[in-house]
This record gives sequence, C-alpha cells and structure tokens, in this order.
Amino acid sequence: MRRSKLYKKQLESLGDLQLRHGVTEAIGMLKALPGVKFDQTVEVAMKLGIDPRKSDQTVRGVCPMPRGTGKTVRVAVVCDGPQAQEAQEAGADVVGYEDLVQKIKDGFQDFDTLIATPEAMKMVRPLGRQLGPRGLMPNPKTGTVTDAVGAAVREAKAGRAEFRADRGACIHVPIGKLSFETDALQENFDALADAVQKARPASAKGAYILSCSISGTMTPGLKINLKELAKVTK
Repeated sequence: MRRSKLYKKQLESLGDLQLRHGVTEAIGMLKALPGVKFDQTVEVAMKLGIDPRKSDQTVRGVCPMPRGTGKTVRVAVVCDGPQAQEAQEAGADVVGYEDLVQKIKDGFQDFDTLIATPEAMKMVRPLGRQLGPRGLMPNPKTGTVTDAVGAAVREAKAGRAEFRADRGACIHVPIGKLSFETDALQENFDALADAVQKARPASAKGAYILSCSISGTMTPGLKINLKELAKVTK
C-alpha cells in the first residue's frame, strides 16, 4: 500500500504501533500528530471473541454519546396523532405517516435516523431494501422502534452511536471529533466500552473483547490496553 508523506510523518512520530496505551494517552498522541485541514472523526475499533455466523452471537446496540458526536443529526419520524406533535416538539426534522412512507418509497432519504412507532412498522417494513443498505431501517434493538418518540428524537439529536459486529466479528464506532476536549472523548469511549460489554451474547465463551484501537480519519490506529475497558463496566 502506498503511503502519503503525512502518514509517514505520523508513523515516525508515533513510534512502535504494537505498544498498548491508555485511552487518554492515545488521544493525546493523536492530537499531537501533524494535522490535516478538516476536523477528523475519532473512531474506535474492537475485535470481538464471537462467531458472527451464529444467530445467538449477534452483537448490536446503540450507545448514547454523553458528550455528543460533533455531527448534526437529521431525524425523521413515522407516526401520527399526538405522537406526531410530540416528535415535532422534541425537534424532529421530518414527521409524517403514510405520506412520509410514500415519500421514502419515491427516494427521499434526507435523514440520518428514522424512528417509527410499532404501529407504523407495518408500513415501514417493505422499505427494507431501500433503508437497509444505508443502516436506516428502524429496529427495536437500537431504540428506533418505540412509542416514546419524543425521548427517541431527543436522544438521536443529542448524539448516539450504533454498533454492530461485522462478518469479521469487528465493530467500528465514531466517538466524536479530534477537536473535542480529551475528557469528552474519554467519556464517550467509556460509554461505548460499557455498552459493548453489556451487549455480550450469553453464548459467547472465553475472552470477549480481543483487541481495541483508536484512530483519527487520517491517522494510524493506536492499540488500547484492554484493562482500560474492564474498569469502565457500570
């Protein structure tokens, strides 16, 4: 793989990438690297000790980011009646029922999160082919199928991260921007670590989180000492 001059400078600055670091230390090292002209996203990657081919070892969930994500989130809600007013008052960008479902069928996807009431899901389910590939399909496990639409909208707007293990048993989750204060990124990391550990399948045996790293959009990844994850479970 051909590496840019910037990446090579970053490698020289970081030294041995096999060393494991505390989260605060790793964040400080990322902040000290030669920068780029945009605010990089900080991402956490974890390798899990699960077999994703087994249906009872699926790892999926949602984690509210206590210090936000640094991203403006557009929220659409499929509901009607009093819940529609509740969603609007909570700050939803788009609220509708049959009209919104038809609009999505026609290609509208100008939203980052779609919330639906259980009653509305009978109309939303046929949209799976359109919404699924973009990760926009409402799901009870991520709190986006609910009658409590106001709370769901506020949580989505405040900032949250969805995680799901891929075929390689890995998850990749953004936890904020590199411009965030170190303690804000640490707090978001701790919230994610706690959520992932609570999502451990009962059938998973042995070590659960096998490795963890943190990186910026344009930086190498830094390995995290797994003891950092063990101490944040609440």
